[in-house]
Amino acid sequence: MGNQYAYIRVSSKEQNEERQRAAMLEYGVPAKNIILDKQSGKDFERQGYKRLMKKLKRGDILIIKSIDRLGRNYHEILEQWRILTKEKEAAIVVLDMPLLDTRQNRDLTGVLIADIVLQLLSYVAETERKFIRQRQAEGIAAARARGANLGRRPKDRPPEFAAVKAAWENGEISARSAARRLKINHMTFKRWASNC
Repeated sequence: MGNQYAYIRVSSKEQNEERQRAAMLEYGVPAKNIILDKQSGKDFERQGYKRLMKKLKRGDILIIKSIDRLGRNYHEILEQWRILTKEKEAAIVVLDMPLLDTRQNRDLTGVLIADIVLQLLSYVAETERKFIRQRQAEGIAAARARGANLGRRPKDRPPEFAAVKAAWENGEISARSAARRLKINHMTFKRWASNC
């Protein structure tokens, strides 16, 4: 038997991965073999996942908590599953779905059932990703309709802005010099100057 690796993923730096990590440690995965990504599951361009792919060898076992932790793109999940099981010849265990344990039920019926379940769960994961994006867009639209400011708070202009702007308009200093005096980016200075 090869090495055991666990892959855990959360969608953002604010989310907590401890529930997944605890499940992997309880399953018996060595802490040094737990690989984490704090990134969206929309594709597989993730540093941790790429590192995992370099480590996985024939006979190794990859453990994930649920299929949506692997990813949320239907076609890419199916492709990665094929690469992992057929090209790398690693086994996959999905803790929340015992039917997706490639170490078991290797007969034709078992493989068929696992393939159907994988396709269904991959579809659900991608559909959920689409719903998340739709809910985000609706939330942003509702916030804007209420007059909420969704960006960073605009930087206040320093008291000396008017004098520096006048010097710039008179050609006494460049926009970059004006920006340096105000301790701001020169593009910010130009934007402020054009909005006055």
